[in-house]
Amino acid sequence: MEHQESNGEVFEKFTWKIENFSQLNSVERIYSEPFVLGGYPWRIYFYPMVNNRDEKLSIYLEAVQMQTSNVSKNWSRDVKFRLVVFNQLDTNKTITNESKIVFNASSAAWGYASLMPLVELRDPKKGFIVNDVCIVGAEVFVGKRNLTPENRVSQAVTLTGNTNVEVQKPKPEVKDTKDKAREDLQVLWEELEKHRSDLIWLEPHVQSALKIKNYVEKALYVEKLKNNVVDQELETKRLKTKLVAAEENLNIERELLKAKGI
Repeated sequence: MEHQESNGEVFEKFTWKIENFSQLNSVERIYSEPFVLGGYPWRIYFYPMVNNRDEKLSIYLEAVQMQTSNVSKNWSRDVKFRLVVFNQLDTNKTITNESKIVFNASSAAWGYASLMPLVELRDPKKGFIVNDVCIVGAEVFVGKRNLTPENRVSQAVTLTGNTNVEVQKPKPEVKDTKDKAREDLQVLWEELEKHRSDLIWLEPHVQSALKIKNYVEKALYVEKLKNNVVDQELETKRLKTKLVAAEENLNIERELLKAKGI
């Protein structure tokens, strides 16, 4: 889900649902699968064990580099980001920290060494872990300062694992360059079909590109629905908590009325 700031910045969001959290007591560090925000690949990692002096949750956002031949060793990303630990019982208690940092080859991971006490995170009454599930997230806005160029990647790039990414939509008046290129390719193919006999070899390549576009659009739509489901689950849990409290208050009032003979 996009979040439009007053200054025009649009943060793209990734939500990581960690199940069976209690089984991570012996795990020193846990990584999310790679995901794409702002046209670049990232991953989240944190330390679930109570093994540091302050016993605080340490969580970081790491810039991932795709293993391709054209990757620059001097790449950099001008980024404003937020790391989030969701409270599943009360969204007003969700913990969010924001920073503005330049990620580069020598400093590829940034975050918070003491985001919150681990004892608070693990307390079932606090609402950060419900049904042995912890939900964390990242929100990223990539600036446009003139830094060392780095190739952006498509949301369709092969990244392993289950991710929940919502992609920044283009402004209505601006056409996405990849979509525009594919539309131009379609028009070009229609024109070239007039000379079909000489260009029959090109057809499978063009048709393949068009089919990939359709697949990517459907895949992104499915991921968006998954993220909406997570949001609805959080809202449902919050409403159930309010309902329990309201029922308890109602029972108290009923007992008071009985005591007064009403």
